[in-house]
Amino acid sequence: MDTIELQMPDENIDHEALHEALGSLYRDSMLIPASRGVAILATACMLQLDELIQQCGEVMKETVSPQTVCSYYYSAESYGLQNIRSMCLQWLLDNRMTQCSEELLREVSLDLMKEVIASSDLLVMEVEMDVYTMLKKWMFLQLQPTCRGLRSALLSDTNSWFARSRRESEGNPYLETEQGRAFVSVFQQLRELAYPLRDEQTRKLWPMDVYVSDRQGNSMRCGGQLRRDKQCSWRWEGLNFSWDPVVCYANQHIILRCSALNESCGFSVSLLWKRKVAFRLCQASLDSAGRSVFRKDTGYQMLSLREDEELQVLNLENQDVVFPIYLSCNFLYLYRQGHYPEGGPLQKSSEN
Repeated sequence: MDTIELQMPDENIDHEALHEALGSLYRDSMLIPASRGVAILATACMLQLDELIQQCGEVMKETVSPQTVCSYYYSAESYGLQNIRSMCLQWLLDNRMTQCSEELLREVSLDLMKEVIASSDLLVMEVEMDVYTMLKKWMFLQLQPTCRGLRSALLSDTNSWFARSRRESEGNPYLETEQGRAFVSVFQQLRELAYPLRDEQTRKLWPMDVYVSDRQGNSMRCGGQLRRDKQCSWRWEGLNFSWDPVVCYANQHIILRCSALNESCGFSVSLLWKRKVAFRLCQASLDSAGRSVFRKDTGYQMLSLREDEELQVLNLENQDVVFPIYLSCNFLYLYRQGHYPEGGPLQKSSEN
């Protein structure tokens, strides 16, 4: 036969990929462009060419970027490359809030976005409300995939579209409509103050067993960016701790300080006694493609400060830090014994 027709079981496999994969059997190595990585990986998996599969994985590690991360993630999940899947997920956790291009938002599926938003490792810029804003824009682009416009106008277009949808549905929020219910599981991953601090009215301090639980996703996520090695500080507002955490950077040290709120709130308490929360701070430096080149994590620690007290939480002296650096912080609720949420404590410690 001059022509042999083959039915490929995978739509990622094309004529060129089959030619390249079979040709790899006759040479020691081959050049795999990033744009061809998924097609060649799919073909290598069909033909069970283990060395070529490994080579595709190495190329993906070196070329993950905003343009490739989603396609690499989906192919790694399909073809069983768990290390590549984990790498792409980490890239999205590090860059989802900083790489906000329309094309990337379009490519993130519902299941992938749910996994990203559910993670406590998501690097949030500013506060949780910014995650909600990003999700609104993502949902709009999922519903209107052909929409094209200026990036600066995306939020305005998003708000206008959902306002019109609400008018057409007689005032019902979009997530309560039949079409909108598909997105509810993603928005449910947003963090909120589900469990206020206990014993707000008492001034007495006594030995307490502290139960730290992140299993229910109740940690609040905050973040910020240090563009250069220069002294600076900022405040994360609206965490309902009766004080706002202030982050200070000076001389390669990162410090948390307790600062009183300017206005009273529903959970206001006397500022004469210490507030107890648990926190974790992660610092990451990313290269121009969004890949992590340096990372340092404090792990969860107890934070018990009076007004204007300070705590040094991270020392970056003699570290290979590359600016800009990103800071991500998780604040967890503390429960007295018998008061932690359903599901039990994840970790137990004590403080006298």
